[in-house]
Amino acid sequence: MTLRNKVPIEIVNKMLGHKNLQTTQHYAKLLDKKVSEDMMILRENLKKV
Repeated sequence: MTLRNKVPIEIVNKMLGHKNLQTTQHYAKLLDKKVSEDMMILRENLKKV
């Protein structure tokens, strides 16, 4: 949620207590992938309506 609202990844990194930025970047990539997958499911569901 923070990254989607333009909070810098360095701030999110500190908030989460990660020791390095790569950990936060990993989770950010997972978030992007999950959002993309969920939007594809939504698109398919809307086609059925």
